Amino acid sequence: MKFVRYFFLILPFGYMGLIWYLSSHPQDHVIDTGLSYDSTIKEALHLVEFATLYVLWLLFFYGLGKLTPATNKLSAFLAIAYGFLDEIHQSFVPSRSATLIDLIKDTIGVLVCYIILKQIYKSQIEIKGSNNIEK
Repeated sequence: MKFVRYFFLILPFGYMGLIWYLSSHPQDHVIDTGLSYDSTIKEALHLVEFATLYVLWLLFFYGLGKLTPATNKLSAFLAIAYGFLDEIHQSFVPSRSATLIDLIKDTIGVLVCYIILKQIYKSQIEIKGSNNIEK
């Protein structure tokens, strides 16, 4: 079980390293699907990429035993802040650019995931509460 806990602690850092690596190369350097809508897929992946980072930060705090509403918000902040840092990083990479729309997509991905998980958590609390009333 300790292995899983330590694995959760390194996940966000490894994933941020992967994001940094992918951002350090031209868009089609690492992944080129050859499809006509390749750029559309990659643009949409911003939403998923940073929502995933948010979830990995949640797992980090869970692994520390410190998953709270405050660390949930901190996880969202860290994922969005890294999106901002990644955009700055890309401005220094030839053939890449930093764009506000990419940062907005990163942020939307995190916030949508945040809202979904918050609603799931609320519904679980309501279900548990209604079970206690029936007893």
